[in-house]
Amino acid sequence: MDWKARLLLLDGLNPSMDEGGRLVWGTLADAPEDAELVFLGLDRSDGGEKACFACVPPEGDARPRMANPQLWALMTALAPDQLALYGGARSLVDWHARHRFCAQCGGGTTIAKGGWQRTCTACGADHFPRTDPVSIMLVEHGGKLLLGRGLGWPEGRFSALAGFVEPGETIEEGVAREVLEEVGVVVRDVRYILSQPWPFPSQLMIGCIGQAEGTEITLDETEMAEAHWFTREDVIASLEARDDAPMVSPPPHTIAHQLFRWWVAQ
Repeated sequence: MDWKARLLLLDGLNPSMDEGGRLVWGTLADAPEDAELVFLGLDRSDGGEKACFACVPPEGDARPRMANPQLWALMTALAPDQLALYGGARSLVDWHARHRFCAQCGGGTTIAKGGWQRTCTACGADHFPRTDPVSIMLVEHGGKLLLGRGLGWPEGRFSALAGFVEPGETIEEGVAREVLEEVGVVVRDVRYILSQPWPFPSQLMIGCIGQAEGTEITLDETEMAEAHWFTREDVIASLEARDDAPMVSPPPHTIAHQLFRWWVAQ
């Protein structure tokens, strides 16, 4: 056992943090005897070289972020660099926890390649951690943004529309389809802005902007609680958390928040 190696301490899938909003690390001695360990990478921050690991928990969690308010609160307290590290580790160990059996034959799987693969003990099939592409888009028309509030979201919380890119679609097609399905608005001239990994459980958020051909909204009430057009001043007020803001913007660590700031700066 290498006592210089570090083990990311997790409470199930939730992060363990110190008072400064940084992740807490232990040694491999803190790992349960029968735990599966995933290799996260090498830490060279102090001039040395320490291997970093995380334990696969007994159970995974594929719920959306809003279904876990405790985790949401913990994430807002993490420093940005710590949040990126935690997100990658969470996505990886969660995948392992939910893929202990082979999708091809149903046999048990074992960890391989330091945790970046699982191999079936029955048929030998190899399985790899997945990333699911999700389009998240600003919809613009006449200097206004179309934003929505999802079912179960807190009152007043609005964000960019979003949805999975389906097999056979381009990113642009995924954006146009999701906007049409959720709010009944036709979108054109879609272009990419920025992206963000999102470990709920393993998405890659692909931030885009598109131009709406009209402003009439036909809401899909099975997915959305409400959707409205907001002015630039509305968005600025929400980002500044002013009392007169007509909505609450997404937290700073989300891609939606960064999309808002990008749009305001244009």
